[in-house]
Amino acid sequence: MATPGPVHEALAELELVDHHCHGAVTADLAPDEFASLLTEGEAWPGVSPFDSPVGVAVRRHCAPLLDLPRHAPPADYVARRSALGWQDVNRRFLTAAGAAAFFVDTGYTAHPLTSPAELAAASGAVACEVVRLEQVAEAVAARGVEPDAYAAAFRTAAEEAVRRPGVVAVKSVAAYRTGFALDPTRPADAEVTEAARQWLAAGGRLADPVLIRHLLWTAVGLGLPLQLHTGFGDADLRLHLADPALLTDWLRLTSGTVPVLLLHCWPYHRQAAQLAAVFEQVYLDVGLALHHTGPARCRAVLEEALEVTPFRKMLYSSDAYGVAEFHHLGALCFRQGLADLLQDRVDADELSLRDALRIAAWTGRDNARRLYGPLVSAPARDPGGRPTRKV
Repeated sequence: MATPGPVHEALAELELVDHHCHGAVTADLAPDEFASLLTEGEAWPGVSPFDSPVGVAVRRHCAPLLDLPRHAPPADYVARRSALGWQDVNRRFLTAAGAAAFFVDTGYTAHPLTSPAELAAASGAVACEVVRLEQVAEAVAARGVEPDAYAAAFRTAAEEAVRRPGVVAVKSVAAYRTGFALDPTRPADAEVTEAARQWLAAGGRLADPVLIRHLLWTAVGLGLPLQLHTGFGDADLRLHLADPALLTDWLRLTSGTVPVLLLHCWPYHRQAAQLAAVFEQVYLDVGLALHHTGPARCRAVLEEALEVTPFRKMLYSSDAYGVAEFHHLGALCFRQGLADLLQDRVDADELSLRDALRIAAWTGRDNARRLYGPLVSAPARDPGGRPTRKV
């Protein structure tokens, strides 16, 4: 760990833009419910999620915000959380994240979660919406549509969704549904109609390769930044098919269109970095991996991701879901890990302090602000605490 210096001070004060996260639960959690939300897998008998890097990090870095000692035992932690109530717990962790804005994916609601407006009220920050396009497609199917009308109906529904107030981006979870080993070309109308006929007859979630290709090409035409889940996820994912390098041909075909944000990326963050280095429209983050590796290892993930990534191409996200601890822990890991590696480079005379402070501000806030536009009216501060223009 680097000796704390000016970069640590600057990142501690910087109001972040969390460009991809989810809501926090709106219910008090039983011990097993809380434990299950600490993991992308399951809470198996005899294997507690508290006995993992993220579980240890929660007890070390989140317990003090609940007025508990560091490393509080799991039973004490969960009991204190319940005693405070979910509203107070959410407020404490969301405000501790120190974010000026959260961009909230509203498309996954396996638990009752805060809406963007509720998250904004709890955090004192601005909360914008990220529209998940698979959910839009499935809503079109649920309403009923003829196969030859599906493509137009989906396009219309997606255009209506992105016109909602506060929407800043769209997202696809193609990595979960089919993986990225897809034909990169835009499917023909006849292909879409036939695929829609089969899907609408069978029902279920959207997982047809032709319709996923159609969804991705439709997303390009919407004009908003497109977020793509890549890499690390839950057991529903075939990890080798979530390697963003599989998107290379599609990225070549869509060059010059909309920004493509590769989310999470680990363990393919080096592949994502290469794509960001060679394709103008490609950006990345290492959200989710930050709090799952915890402060002990998040620097290594950030350092590997930044080996070749242009500094204007890396963004911050937490990908926090369910427990508000992850909104806070993601921000804490990002600040500490990035500050450590930048301060060490300053101390070794590999970076000037001025450059290090610019990289910190770009990555934590300004790259998102540049990509997503003049988002909101929350005040922002430069490293060092000087007020600057709106987020």
